[in-house]
Amino acid sequence: MTLDDLSGHDSEVITPISTEYKGVHLWEPPPNSQGLAALLLLNILENFSVKGLGHNSSDYIHVLVEAVRLALTDALCYLGDPNHVTLPVQTLLHKTYSQQRARSISMNRAMEGVKPGQMTGSDTVYLCVIDSQGNACSFVNSTYMAFGTGLVPNGCGFSLQNRGANFSLHRNHLNCVAGGKRPYHTIIAALLTDSAPKPQLLAALGVMGAFMQPQGHIQVLLNMLEFGMNPQQALDAPRVHVQYDHRADEWVINLEEGVDGKVAKELRRRGHRVNWPVTGHERSQFGRGQIITVGEWWNTSVNQAAHSTRVLWGGSDPRADGCAQGY
Repeated sequence: MTLDDLSGHDSEVITPISTEYKGVHLWEPPPNSQGLAALLLLNILENFSVKGLGHNSSDYIHVLVEAVRLALTDALCYLGDPNHVTLPVQTLLHKTYSQQRARSISMNRAMEGVKPGQMTGSDTVYLCVIDSQGNACSFVNSTYMAFGTGLVPNGCGFSLQNRGANFSLHRNHLNCVAGGKRPYHTIIAALLTDSAPKPQLLAALGVMGAFMQPQGHIQVLLNMLEFGMNPQQALDAPRVHVQYDHRADEWVINLEEGVDGKVAKELRRRGHRVNWPVTGHERSQFGRGQIITVGEWWNTSVNQAAHSTRVLWGGSDPRADGCAQGY
């Protein structure tokens, strides 16, 4: 990297991408970010009766894990810099595609050899703010791995990021490393709106944590939308982290302490490799999130039509050192 590379860089104002789920729209950053993975995951889960499965039951976690495997496999295959390659974003987000992917999931056994669908550690900060006029900011920033590159420009007090670590070295891959190209990157910040012709803001939310981010976004969203949790409860609830072990060439399910041991046993019976319970500092892998909701649309005991409040509700992840504050 040279000074010319840095001076030639321009930040861009991007147009977010979204998908609809049960009357709400989840908005995420477009490629080259992995916001696409969060939307793919939500689209696949839409094909299941999530609430009926029961929160953090063996059926729920099994379906969630399999959907994460499908979504991340697609994202890692098809996601790259849209200024350099043509990305099939609309095709990937089409509901018929997610229906096709969902049919790959068996309730009895874990999938073997997950492949992309056919086309017809962390130094991250996240914050969200909503002002009195309803304007919202959902913001995330990261140097990626510990201190990024570890390189500090002369006379400056910050280290340079190493997002290039997520480039592929395979020549024919969409995300193959090249000059002037942006890599697949993991940081995503989200907004939630209703599905009205003139959408109204429902929430600003984010969960940091590398490849945990799309998984975290969807888990906390489902905690509110499907299981009626308030923002703090949605962040407090035990989480699931699905990751790919390259050395063993297999997917691993990490279950946070608080998930029932019987669930871990049942998931192993279905053919999953399970790490349970994850405790102590290792819980950092489950991400750190913040949420602000506008109103209590997540509260199933309230008649929303007769109780249309715009009170702000804030939640902050107990796995980190953030907090929710009014001003």
